Amino acid sequence: MIVDFDKSGGLVPVIIQDNRTLQVLMLGYMNEEAFEKTKQEGIVTFFSRSKNRLWTKGEESGNFLTVKSIDVDCDQDTILIKVIPGNTVCHTGSFSCFGEKDSKGFIYELEDKVSSRIDKKVENSYTYSLYQRGINKVAQKVGEEAVELVIEAKDNNDDLFKNEAADLLYHFLILLKSKGMSLEEIEETLLDRDK
Repeated sequence: MIVDFDKSGGLVPVIIQDNRTLQVLMLGYMNEEAFEKTKQEGIVTFFSRSKNRLWTKGEESGNFLTVKSIDVDCDQDTILIKVIPGNTVCHTGSFSCFGEKDSKGFIYELEDKVSSRIDKKVENSYTYSLYQRGINKVAQKVGEEAVELVIEAKDNNDDLFKNEAADLLYHFLILLKSKGMSLEEIEETLLDRDK
């Protein structure tokens, strides 16, 4: 892994990304010494332009950034480090320097939409009308969609399979809401199993 520190006067930008969610957490800068220290210790160390010295993120707060992977871009002048954050990353107390919005992807946005339609009791919403019918009906619908997915899996029509998979995911989100659970809780269970 080669980084061209000379290209930009000895400092290169470093993008810090949450290893689990892929949310961008912050941007910092490294010189060659900070880069080597980060690789050796597995904890992110930057070169602080304001302090004019090496600075290990979390040295005062205890919110260290544990390195999971390091990549260099195609021009060898930008570093991407995926980390497991200790807690909040931003000095303001926010989880990310780019705000609290968690950018986990569309499935989480869809979960928010499902939850909003139910919480706001949107009368003309299919989501809310199914939710109102109770947990047994919601669970039954998830079962129906799962069976339809299995049937399509045995055939060769990829479009039908993808549509049934989408239907199952959508109804699963309604079921999670009906159970008072979140997709993040299921993700945490999977992450625990992965350990």
